[in-house]
Amino acid sequence: MGVNKSDQEAQRHSGLRMILQTSIATGNGSFVSEFILVGLTDHPDLQLPLLFLFLAAYMVTVLGNLGLITLIGLNSHLHTPMYFFLFNLSFIDLCYSSVITPKMLINFISRKNIMSYISCMVQLYFFCFFATSECYVLTSMAYDRYVAVCNPLLYNIAMSPKMCVNLILGSYLMAFSGAMAHTGCMLRLTFCDANTINHFFCDILPMLQLSCKSIYVNELVLFIVGGINIIVTCLTIFISYGFIICTILHMNSTEGRSKAFSTCSSHIMAVSLFFGSVSFVYLQPSSASSVNGGKISSVFYTTVVPMMNPLIYSLRNKDVKLAMRKTLTSRIF
Repeated sequence: MGVNKSDQEAQRHSGLRMILQTSIATGNGSFVSEFILVGLTDHPDLQLPLLFLFLAAYMVTVLGNLGLITLIGLNSHLHTPMYFFLFNLSFIDLCYSSVITPKMLINFISRKNIMSYISCMVQLYFFCFFATSECYVLTSMAYDRYVAVCNPLLYNIAMSPKMCVNLILGSYLMAFSGAMAHTGCMLRLTFCDANTINHFFCDILPMLQLSCKSIYVNELVLFIVGGINIIVTCLTIFISYGFIICTILHMNSTEGRSKAFSTCSSHIMAVSLFFGSVSFVYLQPSSASSVNGGKISSVFYTTVVPMMNPLIYSLRNKDVKLAMRKTLTSRIF
């Protein structure tokens, strides 16, 4: 009887090994249960200064975007298509930054930057979702400015409340489908032994380098989905601003030309900073050198852009300044 039990035990262990090997071979399982994030830098002397720097940046991001959301919500004269899109942009920037920055801050003070497999995939999904949302909301804002400057008489019809809601819903739908595609493709990969991500968050390109399974499908999806989300939106934005600039240059009124340039220059600044840094990372072949160089660019579109957007759109905007004075005055007195 003892021999039989021993044989049964051996068969059971053999069966489990076969299931595990089959699971890994088909991409339905992974040896890795957690990842180690290298972080922004491995120099101990830089950890504390960078902690305070990015903590200050995150506080400015949260206060700036929450402040802009509150101002737009409380002031009825800001309930226009332009500020409806700006409201959504501030919400996206707030969430987008919160997906990345808090973990990065913890990494500056922790000895070992560990992130579980599930947490990493969740972070990847929301990063892709909010990054793609920002692409399309910026495109919607460019279209709004195009109609306002080039076809002002048709503005109320072209930018009706229904149209604005459809543009935002379309932005979130594209973001949802893109994030599902990237995350779904990442979940099919197998991570055998290597679990050290050469980045400060769970980004697509650094994770692809760890896979012990073919990443052809992932790279194809990244090329197609990323190309559509970056190139199409980027072209739409710059074509819109091309028409806007031509229209402004043909204006007879110096005051009108100055006001139009002031409004559009803010948008162009925010768009250039975001799309420039994103394009540098994703529109080039994945390699170790590009990942190392991409860390700095990643700081711009994950930390700097969400911090700068509320400053760009509020400090250069008379309507926002007026709303801020009215809100502060009503609260104080």
